[in-house]
Amino acid sequence: MNRFTVEETNLIVIYNENGKQGVIDNITAALPYMDADMRELAQRTISKVDALTLEEYTQLVALSADEV
Repeated sequence: MNRFTVEETNLIVIYNENGKQGVIDNITAALPYMDADMRELAQRTISKVDALTLEEYTQLVALSADEV
């Protein structure tokens, strides 16, 4: 599984809705409202999430919830 930074994980948690595709869609929809640095982080996060299998994504979200 791709390693996610704290910032990437936080972004996933913020936009987590309706599973893996929902996160990708939500972050993509927010891109026009982000500054350049945030947009770079968001695009990197989208790429990493897209590369995950559904099982890997589920594990990532479960781990993130445990850390809260």
